[in-house]
Amino acid sequence: MTNANGVTDKNDRTAKSDAPDAADAADGKRRVFFDMAETGNGWMFVVVAAPTGVIYENQGGGTGCIQYEQEGYLLPLYGTGLDDGLNDLFVGELQGCGSRRLDWPRNLLDRLREEVAALHVYGSANRDATWAAPLALDESRLTQIDEAWVPVLSPDGPGFLAWQNSD
Repeated sequence: MTNANGVTDKNDRTAKSDAPDAADAADGKRRVFFDMAETGNGWMFVVVAAPTGVIYENQGGGTGCIQYEQEGYLLPLYGTGLDDGLNDLFVGELQGCGSRRLDWPRNLLDRLREEVAALHVYGSANRDATWAAPLALDESRLTQIDEAWVPVLSPDGPGFLAWQNSD
């Protein structure tokens, strides 16, 4: 099912093989799967929602291993261990079980806001920016939050923060 932001929750669809099906081939879009296990520790990306013809996919949801996707473009966050705080929350506190449609307790939501705001990214549009801007949790999409797939607001607009799933 695709929502108004162009995000497809593959958990709401039937299972898909690794080979592109007729619908994927017919849409003319390129697909890029994040293999975060191969990137090293702590790399993160923001996929900004935009009609680019490129769809980025990431496994999220902890042990639920849900495949998420977003059409758009990539804003990398540079550094190592950037995901430590989010992993403490999703893998430690929430025990790696995913959080899709979780009714977030205030203390955990406050912690998630802080972890997201601690991450900074350079937007693509403001070339005069001296400093990277903080991300913000997109609270209009709280039901879409899951481990390794968090809706954020970036300098370039709405998107998703992606990192290595714990499973």
